[in-house]
Amino acid sequence: MTADTMALKSSVRYSIDVLQEEARHLVEKGIVTRQQPIYVLCQYIPAREWVCVECELERCNILLRDRISDLMGQEHWEND
Repeated sequence: MTADTMALKSSVRYSIDVLQEEARHLVEKGIVTRQQPIYVLCQYIPAREWVCVECELERCNILLRDRISDLMGQEHWEND
């Protein structure tokens, strides 16, 4: 497997949708808060895949210093 193929697989695995779901999951469990910067997520994503995560965030114009709530996007509440 070439480096390009490995990068492609990782970037597909960590698409923005997957990152948003992971962030929501960690917030719901109380592990992180919406106000923390996105870079705290690196503690919960394997180090070898973090570069692909950074590339995906950059592609979507999201900075590591942005809040997790910015990554999560709109949330839909059932009781509104």
